[in-house]
Amino acid sequence: MNNKIQKITTNLWFDTQAEEAAKFYTSIFKNSKIGRITRYGRVRHEIEGISEGTVMTVEFQLEGQKFVALNGGPQFKFTEAISFIVNCESQEELDYFWEKISEGGDEKAQACGWLKDRFSVSWQVIPADLTEMVNSPDAEKSNRVMKAILQMKKIDIKTLKQAYEG
Repeated sequence: MNNKIQKITTNLWFDTQAEEAAKFYTSIFKNSKIGRITRYGRVRHEIEGISEGTVMTVEFQLEGQKFVALNGGPQFKFTEAISFIVNCESQEELDYFWEKISEGGDEKAQACGWLKDRFSVSWQVIPADLTEMVNSPDAEKSNRVMKAILQMKKIDIKTLKQAYEG
């Protein structure tokens, strides 16, 4: 048994793509792995018509953070009300995550550092110091940064820093 328990684990409800999604996400983030895979048994099969042996849940980790992907059926869809923030230290890192995560996603959903992946999960791929820039005590700096962000799909760190500096 694992002695170190993560108090809160994010559960992602997919129709049938839980394993595909877990493999996709773990292929992008370096410190990541797939864990236990649980399959539906006979009882679920008889009740809802899901084939016995079909993947029910996939436990996985991204950068040490634990997640569970569930094949729960088509009842629920992802919305922008929940998103994952990827804090990036450089433009190179930001470009990497933007390209990898957005691959196959809805390009019309890209704005201000936000994107949707191929499973319609929302992500924010942003510079690690964006919050500091937006919350600057100097309102002019903050306003220039916000104005610049509103013109972007993928964030350009150099442009943001230029806006911040004035």
